[in-house]
Amino acid sequence: MTELEKARKIINETDKQMAKLFEKRMDAAKMVANYKKEHGLPIDDFAREEELIKRNTALVESEEYRSYYVNFLKDTIGLSKKLQHRLLDGMRVAYSGVEGAFANIAAERIFPDATAVACKDFKSAYDSVVNGECDCCLLPIENSFNGDVGQVLDLAFFGSLYITGIYEIEVVQNLLANEGATIESIKQVISHPQALGQCAEYINMHGFETIESVNTAVAVRQVSKSGRTDIAAIGSNEAAKKFGLKKLEGHINQSGSNTTRFAVFSRTNRSKTNKDKHFIMLFTVKNAAGSLGKAISVIGEFGFNLKALKSRPTKELIWDYYFYAEGEGDIYSDYGKLMLKQLKKCCSNFKILGTFEKEIHI
Repeated sequence: MTELEKARKIINETDKQMAKLFEKRMDAAKMVANYKKEHGLPIDDFAREEELIKRNTALVESEEYRSYYVNFLKDTIGLSKKLQHRLLDGMRVAYSGVEGAFANIAAERIFPDATAVACKDFKSAYDSVVNGECDCCLLPIENSFNGDVGQVLDLAFFGSLYITGIYEIEVVQNLLANEGATIESIKQVISHPQALGQCAEYINMHGFETIESVNTAVAVRQVSKSGRTDIAAIGSNEAAKKFGLKKLEGHINQSGSNTTRFAVFSRTNRSKTNKDKHFIMLFTVKNAAGSLGKAISVIGEFGFNLKALKSRPTKELIWDYYFYAEGEGDIYSDYGKLMLKQLKKCCSNFKILGTFEKEIHI
C-alpha cells in the first residue's frame, strides 16, 4: 500500500466517524431549537459561540492546525444555526400594534425566522401566549425618556408568564405625513402617548394639537388612510414606508439617547444557569411597619445589587401595592437561595419573573 493509499484510508475512516458525530451534533442542535422555541429565546448567542470556539480550539495540540480548526468550528456552528432557523420557521411571536410598530421591528430583529403576529393591544398579545396561539410575546416594559409601561407590568404581576430576556432598541421618532403636506400645514399630530411624551418639546415648539393612538404604527396608518395634509403621525421610518407616508422631519424625540426596553414573555421559565447574572422579581410586603425596608435590606445584605424598584397598585385593595424589582447577581447560588428564603419571610407574595445573562442591545 502506497503512502497515498494509507492516507486516503485514514481519511475515509475518520470521515465515517465524523459523519456519525455530525449527526449526533445536529440532533443536539434540534434539541436546542426546541428549547429556544419553548422558552422564547433567539437563535443567535454570540457569547456562547465565542466561548465554545475558545474552549474547543485549546484542545487542538498542533499550532499548525489550530487556526484551521477555528474555521471548522465556525462553519459547524453556522450549519447548526441554519438547521435551527429552518426548524423555527413555525415559531409565532406576538406583539402589540401593526406592521411598522417599534415592537414589530424589535420582534423581527430578535426572531428573524419567526412569524410576527400583530395584536390589538398588550393584553391580547400576552393572552395569545397564555392560550397557546403564540410561542412568546414581545412587550415594552420601559422607555428611557418616558418611564415605565404600567399596563405591561400589571400583566406580568397578575399573569402566569415568565420573562426570558430583555432587549433594548433605540427609538427614533419622526414626523410623518401624506404627500403634499408641509410642516407649516400640520395642525395635529397623532401617536401613542409614550411617543407624544418623548416629542413633547418639539410638539410644543410648533404648537401642534395632539391626538392619542394605541401605538405609533396605528397612528401612521390612520394618517395614511385619511389622506389629509393637515395631520401628521409620529412614528418609525419602517412604518412610513409600509403605509406610504413621507418624512417631514426626522429624530424629533427630545432625548438623543432614547431607547425602549422590551421583554420576551414565555409560558415556561428558562433553565437555571450560573451565567444568569440578572433577575426580575415581583412581590408584595406584609402590612406591617418597615416591611418594605426589610425586604430591600435583605437583598443588599446578601450582596445583590438592586438596580430598580417600581411600585404599582394591586387594584384589589385601596393603597395596596406590589413591587417590581430588577437586580444583579446569581439568585440560584447559595447566597441567592438564602436571600430568597429570608425575603419570603417579609413578603406576603413572591415570584421570580425571570433570570437572564445580560441585557441585549439590538
